[in-house]
This record gives sequence, C-alpha cells and structure tokens, in this order.
Amino acid sequence: MRRAAIIVLDGVGIGPAPDAEAYGDAGSNTLGNVARAAGGLSLPELEALGLGRCASIGGLDPVRSPKAAHGICEPASPGKDSTTGHWEICGLVLETPFPTYPGGFPPEIIDEFARRTGRGILGNKPASGTAVLEEYGTEHCRTGSWIVYTSADSVFQVAAHEATVPLHELYAACATAREILGGEHGVSRVIARPFVGDAGTWKRTGHRRDFSLPPPGVTLLDRLAERQVPRVGVGKVDDLFARRGISSIHTDSNADAYALIEGALTAMRRGLLLANVIEFDQSWGHRNDVSGFHTGLLELDRALPGLLRTVRDEDLIIFTADHGNDPTTPSTDHSREVVPLLVFGPRVRPAELGRRRTFADIGQTVADFLGAGALAAGTSFLPEVWLD
Repeated sequence: MRRAAIIVLDGVGIGPAPDAEAYGDAGSNTLGNVARAAGGLSLPELEALGLGRCASIGGLDPVRSPKAAHGICEPASPGKDSTTGHWEICGLVLETPFPTYPGGFPPEIIDEFARRTGRGILGNKPASGTAVLEEYGTEHCRTGSWIVYTSADSVFQVAAHEATVPLHELYAACATAREILGGEHGVSRVIARPFVGDAGTWKRTGHRRDFSLPPPGVTLLDRLAERQVPRVGVGKVDDLFARRGISSIHTDSNADAYALIEGALTAMRRGLLLANVIEFDQSWGHRNDVSGFHTGLLELDRALPGLLRTVRDEDLIIFTADHGNDPTTPSTDHSREVVPLLVFGPRVRPAELGRRRTFADIGQTVADFLGAGALAAGTSFLPEVWLD
C-alpha cells in the first residue's frame, strides 16, 4: 500500500547547471537571485525541510536537523524545457536536443500549416507570450490569422482570441501542427494559447493545451502502468507525456494545484501522484515578475503544512523542479539550472543526498520504492533514505 508523490515546482531552479553558459544562462540562479532581490527569503516550512541545505539561499538557515533528505539534481538531457525535464525526472534521458527555431519556422512548415488550417499566419518568430499579443492581437482579431511564435525552447505556439476562433478549431489546428512537426522538425510541444480581451488588455486564458511528442523510450509511468500501479496526475503532466500512462486535472493556479494535491493524498490508497505546480514558470518566471515569484514562494510555504498533513507512514514525498526560470534576468525564457531535491516521509531518514548527476535518480528511486522494475537511467537513492 505504498504511495509516492513527485511534486514538480515548475521553473524553480536552485543554481546554474555546469553547462549553463553554453545555453546563454550564465548568472541564472532562480531561488538565489529571487532571494537577493527580496532581501532574503523567510520560508520557515521549506527551511525546516532542509531547503537551505540544498544550496546557499539568502534568508534560509541550513538547519542542523532537517525534516527531509536533501540535495540537488543536475540535468543530464540536453535542453531546458518542461518536456525534457519531466521525462528525465521519470527516468528517460535524451541523447539529442529537440530542434529550436531562433529565426522562426521554415516556409515548408508555415505554408503547410496555413494551407491545412485555412488561415493566414502572423508573427512566426521568437517572442514572449504577452508581447506577441500586443504586437499582433488587433490584426489577428481583424483577419482571423493565427499568431504563431516560438521561444528559446522547442515549441510551436499558436495564439487565437476565443471570440475570433472557437476553441475546438484552435485545438484541431494544433493537432494538425503536431502532425506536420515530425522528423527533423519534431518540436517537443505544440501549444494552444487562447486569449480574450481587447487591445491593451489582452489576457491569456486557462484553456491552454499542450500537444507533446510521445516519449521515445520507457518512462516510470509506463513501468507503473504495466504493473497496474495507479497513477494520478495534477497539472499539465498528461500533456507532457502525450497522455501516455497518466491522466490529470489541469490547474490555472498554484493554489488550485495545492488543493488537488492535498485531495489526492487524502484519497489515494496506493500508487504515484505526479503533480506540476505551474505559476512559478507560467505566471512569474516568463514575465520577469520577481515580486510575484517571491509571493508564490510565500504561498507555497504556507500551503506545506496542509499538504504534508495527509502524509501516511508508507509515503515517499519528493519536491523538485524541471528547470529554472529566473525572473531577475533579462531573458523571459527557461534557464539551464540544477534543481532542488527534498524527500519527505515518516520513514525517510533526512540524509544528505549531495549533487545527483541526473534528474532520473528521482524516477529510479520511485520505481524502486513502488516495485516497478529498473529504468534505463538514474541511480536509486532509496537505500540512503528509507528506514525499514
């Protein structure tokens, strides 16, 4: 009757990865830089778990007797996007990066997308999600043409006003783009980005949908599915795995995610809870909103007692992240960072887990814990933390 939870704090990196400079991310340190900008963090619940022992973070004490096992994980896969990060967490390390398009998508992609969907194209360049609406929102509403844009990540994003293009048509168009974008142009995600409002007040809605490539290898979710071990999802995790091995309830806010996590941990009898907590990335990191990010950390700290109140004797609860998204840097993109690792449970020894060489150690540990069989990548740290 064991239960495991992997709670991914999307974008909450804890320092530069060894190869951060190669990704243009020298100086990125999401938690460290937010702490400096805020004049230090006051997060007593996370501090008690041992977050201040994972790395030096302004305001957080490296407590002598933490409640959780603690460390950091380096990314082994190339890239710094949510798909890559979540796949690696679940034991699948990529050998080659997904393609990116700093100059926009080539004509053969754009022309085919326009032909098959029957609408014109605006944009076709890297841009932030808010800036691209300011630039093209009015023309989109007048013409009905798609707003297509990308970022430093491997994404093909399609924005459309909900009053101009019905949601079902936007989703169908993104499914068409997913069919087109294969082979050498196999981007990690096609993302539907619906919005509402008027010029100057455009607002993206919660009807976003991600169309991911299916994982090219076996993941923790596949192993658990083979053994009929229940999998419960919170947030966009089903999208990131192309709905293979998991279904989930999507959330618009961190508060919604915390409520669903608490509810799942109350109701689940056994199996895995995989959750994505989205706003650190979507609402604050991508918008360089340092104040919002700081407030979000305070909200997380306040929510922790409620989340952990539902933990049972045989539970293994892991808090981590999938990449960084430093709101203090000029970039509005993800950052190549190491991620925190906090492992909690009544039978977890609060060991020092050090600097793990891959996120996949998390998936391997959960596979070990739930009896799912070995994954292709990662080293289980279960023997270091579990008290028999």
